[in-house]
Amino acid sequence: MAQAFQLVWERNRIIRGDLFPSRSQAYGTIVICHGYKGFKDWGAFPYAAERLAENFDVVTFNFSHNGIGDDLMNFTELELFATATYTNDLEDLAEVTARIRSGTLPIEGQGPDPDAPLYLLGHSRGGATSLIFALDRPDEVDGVIGWNSTVNVDLLNDEQRAAMREGKRAYVNNARTGQQLPLDPVILADMEANRERFAIVERITTAQVPIALIQGTEDHKRLQDGNAQLVERNPSIRWIRVAEGNHTFNAVHPFQGSTDALEAAIAETNNVLLQWSTTHESVTDTYGL
Repeated sequence: MAQAFQLVWERNRIIRGDLFPSRSQAYGTIVICHGYKGFKDWGAFPYAAERLAENFDVVTFNFSHNGIGDDLMNFTELELFATATYTNDLEDLAEVTARIRSGTLPIEGQGPDPDAPLYLLGHSRGGATSLIFALDRPDEVDGVIGWNSTVNVDLLNDEQRAAMREGKRAYVNNARTGQQLPLDPVILADMEANRERFAIVERITTAQVPIALIQGTEDHKRLQDGNAQLVERNPSIRWIRVAEGNHTFNAVHPFQGSTDALEAAIAETNNVLLQWSTTHESVTDTYGL
């Protein structure tokens, strides 16, 4: 049974999350990062978290600026969405991981082991956020898995970019709800101010943590090309292809049940993380870390 938690920090930023405790020995903690226009309760995320909790403690959460409010399902905080920068997301992720490492997640009962391996699992834009975080803070995570991960952080189109350069608010359509979601110039400014920091392809050669990319063969071509670039520049990265899987591994929202592609992604994730955890335990036992 998932345990809900809420973090309120820095200028009343709110992070709403859930802990899915492991049903057996926990080999580590997985932190799941949703993507652009995503949220922790979208479609398959709760199902995937529950499945992965067979062997791991799993934490899901909403980034504080993702636009989803108290009801957890609807975009009711549009002014926050308008300023959803990568820097904000990275700060949120730092807060969540710090709470896990310090054993201070606000939940009842026992939380994740602060000393256990900590892994990031990011979908789409959440994959980019996870990779940047690991490149910035390699001592704070033990591995990253990208599900159909974004590599080029700039998801804006020419019209949106032009409006922002004029200091105007732009909009992006949310096809599922029909809402026009606002985008303020600070989003573009953040990417431009952090151009080198957010250059995942260029930085990937310096990665100090294990990385696996799990990607559907029917994912967007732009993302497939980006993942190919990462593997070309860093051959240690595992690139696992899921046959006939699209950007969401064929799952939909509201969740209508699992799919073959989703099951394959979950199984591959579990296998990779168990391998990494075994390696981590061997190193710890040998060197007393």
